[in-house]
Amino acid sequence: MASRSGSDAALTDTMELASRLRLSATRLARQLRKESSTGLTPSQVSVLATIHRCGSLTLGELAAHERVAPPSITRVVAKLEDADLVKREVDSGDRRVARISLTDDGSRLLDESRMRRNEWLASRIDTLDDDQRVRLHAALDVLDALAVSPSAPLTDGPDSAPPAVASRRRRPSQS
Repeated sequence: MASRSGSDAALTDTMELASRLRLSATRLARQLRKESSTGLTPSQVSVLATIHRCGSLTLGELAAHERVAPPSITRVVAKLEDADLVKREVDSGDRRVARISLTDDGSRLLDESRMRRNEWLASRIDTLDDDQRVRLHAALDVLDALAVSPSAPLTDGPDSAPPAVASRRRRPSQS
């Protein structure tokens, strides 16, 4: 029986690590969606979070942020509008353009959802021992770096994080 070369073993280890990370992230995301208790789809919650983070946006800008086609974002916004979670307002600079913003109900729903998810996650973190907490804390910089655009360089710590990651760290209430 032939033994694996070092590069084959490293590739297999990387693939196993990637598979395990993907599965863990998927399970965690699924559980966090359950905990949000909004009655909205993940796409609808994502749109609310994007508007909250970026402020008033046109449908085109919102579609670009969400990386979906304009007809898809139009349907999502229509449902959110029907639920009084977002509102359309005519742009003051160009009356042909509508801007989408959160209503007070939309902002409140998003805040409550974030609070429920944070509380659930905090309760799970409370079950970890000290060593697990330290390891989780250390892993967050790596996870943040992995979540950044593939063209951005990976970094070795909070002081050298790419701007997108560094700016996310300053806003703890993100969804």
